[in-house]
Amino acid sequence: MENLNNDFVENKPVLNNLLIMVMAIACGLTVANLYYIQPLLGDIAKTFNVSEISVGYAAMLTQLGYAVGMIFILPLGDIKERRNLITVMLGFSIVALTSMFFSHNIFMLIISSFAVGFTSIVPQLIIPLAAQLSNPNERGRIIGTVMSGLLIGILVSRTFSGILGGYLGWRIVYIIAAIMMIILMVALRKLIPICKPVSSIKYIELLKSMIQLIKTQSVLREASINGAMMFASFSAFWTSLIFLLESSHYNMGSQAAGLFGLVGISGALAAPLVGKIADKKGPRFITKISIILVIISYIFFLLFGFKIWGLILGVILLDLGVQSGNVSNQTRVHSLNEEMRNRINTVYMVSFFLGGALGSFLGSYSYAHFGWYGVCIFGITTQIIAVIVHRAAK
Repeated sequence: MENLNNDFVENKPVLNNLLIMVMAIACGLTVANLYYIQPLLGDIAKTFNVSEISVGYAAMLTQLGYAVGMIFILPLGDIKERRNLITVMLGFSIVALTSMFFSHNIFMLIISSFAVGFTSIVPQLIIPLAAQLSNPNERGRIIGTVMSGLLIGILVSRTFSGILGGYLGWRIVYIIAAIMMIILMVALRKLIPICKPVSSIKYIELLKSMIQLIKTQSVLREASINGAMMFASFSAFWTSLIFLLESSHYNMGSQAAGLFGLVGISGALAAPLVGKIADKKGPRFITKISIILVIISYIFFLLFGFKIWGLILGVILLDLGVQSGNVSNQTRVHSLNEEMRNRINTVYMVSFFLGGALGSFLGSYSYAHFGWYGVCIFGITTQIIAVIVHRAAK
């Protein structure tokens, strides 16, 4: 049986603007750890004298580590004191990022990449905490503010690592990231109040209940597969982009790959407008439109990927499609069961990032064996799967 902690609910601490802002910054900086590697893959491959496929494992395992961390760490948020859990995970994140800096061969770097992903699940602990600490009449605004930090972190991380890595080397990116985690750990330890657990359910029962959710919730299964396929296409593009830009078609480097992250902001910022359409047409309708946008983006990459304007237009459409699809899918799954919302979110987000891990690996694999056209075919294939699943669930 799950028992809510009434003392926590009745004496819930009130968030202040400083804590809300620090939470938003924390979400942005920690999720950025997942994406620093993508513009740096070419430089890392040169450092260790390995192929695109070998270094692609590192990008894949970063996403896979994040998925594994969500499976085994996020459920603890329901049964453990949240402030301690967040600071402990930030401490492990510091160790993982430092290990990336000191990696002396590709094997150590791959293991460290998995650890970086595993320890970077802090945003998925902070967002539910922000919802718990907020007053009901301000919850939407507060969650929106914290989520905006997450989105900015995803978009800006590639720009930061691409430019900094281009001038100072890829290793410096990770030591700076470790320093930022130290600052965050101290700040959050000081600002976040002690939060008692909201459930007394045993840990193993938490894990079992998520398996039951997968079996019984068809909407959750559909949204999870669609989300995984959309994020697979997203990760495949960003993982292989650096190899395209370094080819004879462009002769560019990690700085240019990083700057493409800023291009994607224009597409991602349009996602709230799509949310308004979802209120009128329904989130399922938006999911369909999102899949179509991703397909169109890959058609641009396929036909015009060797022209800079083709890449720019494709990036805008890709980010718009994936962000909109993620918003609509989360709207659908979060309406299924309020009492199990954290576990529903875990199932969805684990699927989402497993798709990202698959896309990171198969994107670099496709480029190594079939070039840019292979990447494009893979991206379109993921969306064909999404269309089939979407229509089958009708």
